[in-house]
Amino acid sequence: MSLSKFASLKLFITGPTYIRDDVKAAASLPEFGHRDSENDLRFKPIRQHLRTLAGCGDDYEPILVLGSGSSAMEASIRSLVADDDVLLNVSVGAFGDHYHTIAIANGKQSTNLKFEYGQPIDLNVLEQKLKELKPDVVSFTHNETSTGVTNDMKAVCALIRQHGAMPLVDGVSIFGGAELDLTNSGAAMYVTATQKSLALPAGFGIGFVSQEAEEKALRVTNKGHAHDITRQLACARKNQTLTTPNGALVNQMAVQLDRIVNEEGVEDRFARHIQMRDMVESWVAGLDGFEMFVPEGYRSVTMSAVVCPEGVTQAQLKETVKEALRGKGYLMDPGYGKLNAQLEKEGKRQIIRIGHMGDITPDMLAEYLDVLEVELKKL
Repeated sequence: MSLSKFASLKLFITGPTYIRDDVKAAASLPEFGHRDSENDLRFKPIRQHLRTLAGCGDDYEPILVLGSGSSAMEASIRSLVADDDVLLNVSVGAFGDHYHTIAIANGKQSTNLKFEYGQPIDLNVLEQKLKELKPDVVSFTHNETSTGVTNDMKAVCALIRQHGAMPLVDGVSIFGGAELDLTNSGAAMYVTATQKSLALPAGFGIGFVSQEAEEKALRVTNKGHAHDITRQLACARKNQTLTTPNGALVNQMAVQLDRIVNEEGVEDRFARHIQMRDMVESWVAGLDGFEMFVPEGYRSVTMSAVVCPEGVTQAQLKETVKEALRGKGYLMDPGYGKLNAQLEKEGKRQIIRIGHMGDITPDMLAEYLDVLEVELKKL
């Protein structure tokens, strides 16, 4: 097989994302037995660094679920929504809908409260739905990858708690890129993954499980095997995974999390993401006909959605701009496909996304924006 066919591209999509060379190299560190004491050398610091990034101390127990963010989301549904529970899912985009789809696929009584794409959760509308439905559990997305909306997680969780429900939060595309303060968040379980802001390959869903969630999971039946967080917790507390992990990814995760916490520092990492969000806003302000899709105050620090001028088509973004960028060594994100198809059908303007998460630097982003601007101005 000719490996020369594989393009070496700088990824500015919304995940998977750019991986540093030293993190790639860590995959070749020695393999190990997943039930051996060697685990402690890897998983013990991994779990401690995850707590540091989450700002949760010992208030939450980190677990690694083999698969992706969807695997961790499904574990939260299977383990924390009983068959007779009423679940309210709150969606501001495609990945909010995905949480609802997972619940329905698992036979849960789920209602999906949808907000307009590009808009955050409206607390007044949510409160009316909470009063009407009286749910036992509420799931929602912290950072909506399809649109670049970041919801006010603490405010949403607080409102859910006021109505006696348990909040489950999907933070797949923001964890590791923004301060979380999980201890004071109100979330019963928070789920994320490796392939976004942690700048690692895909392979693990990550769950942060509160004592409250663990106690409920003990009472819920029909949790399956891999999605049973009580089984996951028993292994996590021994610095193990429930089933055989990807050892190469474990080695990479140990190296990367140590670098984030002990070299870059979490505060500097979070500040860098804010700086890159601001850079995109300034760049958009200087482009005629372009504007930010999300209202100020709710714009993600890990990725941005940008509205294109009237007349720009989905085909132009995919076949002209994206391919021109590919020729210059970049993988460009022409927008969330289903959303842009819907917008085009309705005669509305197209949206592109710019990923600026993980280990992308302001210098890398500035270089990309310059190249992207040249191609966009040709439209």
